[in-house]
Amino acid sequence: MENEWKNRKRIRKGLPERPPLYTAQDAIDCIEIFKPVQYDEIVELTPDIHVRFNDAGHMLGSSIIEVWIKENGEEKKIVFTGDLGNNDIPLLDSPTMIESADYLVMESTYGGRLHMRNDDKAEMFLNIVAETLDKGGNVVIPSFAVGRTQEILYELNKLKEEREDQEFLEKYEKLMKAPVYVDSPLAISATEIFRQNMNLFEEEVREEIQKGDNPLEFPGLKFTQTAEESRELNESTTPSIIISASGMCEVGRIKHHLKHNLWNPNSTILFVGYQAPGTLGAKIVNGEKKVKIFGEEIAVNARIEYIEGYSGHADQEWLLNFVYSFITKPKHIFLVHGEIERTKNIKRKDNRNNKHTSHNSRLWR
Repeated sequence: MENEWKNRKRIRKGLPERPPLYTAQDAIDCIEIFKPVQYDEIVELTPDIHVRFNDAGHMLGSSIIEVWIKENGEEKKIVFTGDLGNNDIPLLDSPTMIESADYLVMESTYGGRLHMRNDDKAEMFLNIVAETLDKGGNVVIPSFAVGRTQEILYELNKLKEEREDQEFLEKYEKLMKAPVYVDSPLAISATEIFRQNMNLFEEEVREEIQKGDNPLEFPGLKFTQTAEESRELNESTTPSIIISASGMCEVGRIKHHLKHNLWNPNSTILFVGYQAPGTLGAKIVNGEKKVKIFGEEIAVNARIEYIEGYSGHADQEWLLNFVYSFITKPKHIFLVHGEIERTKNIKRKDNRNNKHTSHNSRLWR
């Protein structure tokens, strides 16, 4: 769809059309060569290469991969974390701790940050939403991750059981009555995958689901699949919460919602995940007063908020805890997937706290 949009612009300029990088059929063909693998199952790729997938706690199916490679009669073990989960994601188990490795390749997205506590994040979210709805504006959340939304609502539900003050309950009721749109053609499928894999949730959450309190379901949740349904959201005058892809605002339906809400001082753009430098999301978070969307300059008058702790990534504390949990420590640690200052920050922190790796830790980017 993105390619079709760009080609329409190229045709109007008299330029030749460009083929898409891949088609829907290409994606379907790829699925045919995928094979499902269980967590904690050692898989033999060749007699000299074995792998095991462990729960990374980042999202459903995310994995830490252990790789054993035998060469010239000697076996080495490499651990690749992928995206490590934030340990207090309520719907998912914590990342699996690994006992040993010769080499560790670890992400460092939040190498320089500590996340907020869950109850603090939930109350902050509730206040932002309630204040925006009171002004008659929309809350636009750039994120495809259905899970993030459910996590926020799950935490609010827990807070509700603990809080008795009237002001909190009024804000909570306001949120529960507001329409919450997950604007993505894949959202229904993603939610269904959550429902089919509840065995991967934390035990406490599974028990609550068995009692009938399902955090994946709440009264105001609606899914929009078609482009027409998506457009109708921007024509509605009812204050609502719109969750839409992509999380960094580079492509997808979120750009249309930003175009219709960024200029409005009554609306709020609420970021709940990492914004890479140079992306539209990062420009908005960093305070730019005007941004270009679909070639049109849009004034940034909306309220801009960023609750970074709702990221699915581990923060500095839990990244370091993952390293310290090894019984047999890695000979070398390679830090990847992070801004250079954040990777340097976690390396310095590890060197101060953990002398046994200070002499041979390496930083790769």
